[in-house]
Amino acid sequence: MNSSDKGMDFKLDLLRRPRRLRRNASLRAMVRETRVGVDDLIAPLIVMDGEGEKQPVGSMPGLFRLGIADLVAECRELSELGVKAVAIFPFIDPSLKDPLGSEAENPDSLVLRAVRAIKRDAPQISVITDVALDPYTSHGHDGVLSPDGKDVLNDATVQRLCRMATLQAEAGVDIVAPSDMMDGRVGAIRETLDEEGFESTAIMAYSAKFASAYYGPYREAVGSASAAGTTLLDKKTYQLDPANRREAIMDALMDEEEGADFVMVKPAGAYLDIVRELRDASEVPVAAYQVSGEYAQIHAAAQLGWLDYEKTRDESLLAIKRAGADVILTYFAKEVAKSL
Repeated sequence: MNSSDKGMDFKLDLLRRPRRLRRNASLRAMVRETRVGVDDLIAPLIVMDGEGEKQPVGSMPGLFRLGIADLVAECRELSELGVKAVAIFPFIDPSLKDPLGSEAENPDSLVLRAVRAIKRDAPQISVITDVALDPYTSHGHDGVLSPDGKDVLNDATVQRLCRMATLQAEAGVDIVAPSDMMDGRVGAIRETLDEEGFESTAIMAYSAKFASAYYGPYREAVGSASAAGTTLLDKKTYQLDPANRREAIMDALMDEEEGADFVMVKPAGAYLDIVRELRDASEVPVAAYQVSGEYAQIHAAAQLGWLDYEKTRDESLLAIKRAGADVILTYFAKEVAKSL
């Protein structure tokens, strides 16, 4: 017998052979435990004033700042592809920014005009709006600064967020999404919305939002980095320490107790353990935000030929879903919906 044939007749005495169900594509599909569907996806969109050409975001290939007309058209297309919701973020003219983020309380602000347009011309898609001051403040922080400029004032910020959320609800938004990480803001917003007659407006709380290095490209997209003068703006006094698992779960469960209809983990990919633990601990739907840095790094590695773009994109989303996310905010939403 040729030495290369030695062992060919050897058989292990195995009752269970898991590879039986991996033998071909149809068997693998039959037993697949996790699937990413179009219903799982929420598309974040950037809106800007003006009706000129849409503006590309250099660090996020395929993402554009859109005028309101283009934004509505994008919502229609996403809806036709089966995407059920969009999350709207504003690119605010720097001339409108001030230390208090006063433009956030303008009843005719960019975001509110965008929401009204979507609800008028693309009513079939649900709209989520960000409740945070950082796109509107000249310093780029998510709230009102203390007189010495060294801290973000919690309660004064929450007061402004309640007004923001009310204006967004009046405009017709389906879900308000406080992303600021101030203590007590979910309960205060819920109470305010209910008092103002908007008890049907849901809250998607950015509950476990970490002080992450993965946000840089987004800050370029909405202009908050340039407002602050740096992409390394320190938000560690209110966003979560990336080292802290127990604290993240505690914050999220507090938001649930205060009336959050969704709790969110942000970023998603580097925090899958938090997604899993929160899914096990919480009774409400769990959202996970695949943030700009996650999106950008997949694009960058693929452009260099180091990764297969589509396979890596899809695997990254599958991992988030497998970890326990009920819905995923992702800049890949449109192209993945097309592929599905």
